[in-house]
Amino acid sequence: MDMDILMAPIIIFLIIVAPIWLILHYRSKRQVSQGLTEEEYSQLNELIGRADKMAQRIDTLEAILDSESPQWRGRNE
Repeated sequence: MDMDILMAPIIIFLIIVAPIWLILHYRSKRQVSQGLTEEEYSQLNELIGRADKMAQRIDTLEAILDSESPQWRGRNE
């Protein structure tokens, strides 16, 4: 009696859910192994450029603050 209650969900899982799950899993694995698309690669390069510009701006701001207010680094701690 208890086994009959469990058999229906197990059969539904094996017939419907498991194949879809496997297909989606291996499709995502294949996409990851293919690497970046040209668009993703260009976006990555753009973000790298932006990060470099930000780092330069931060360095400039820190240099300005160091010259105008040498104790600014110790105030926030």
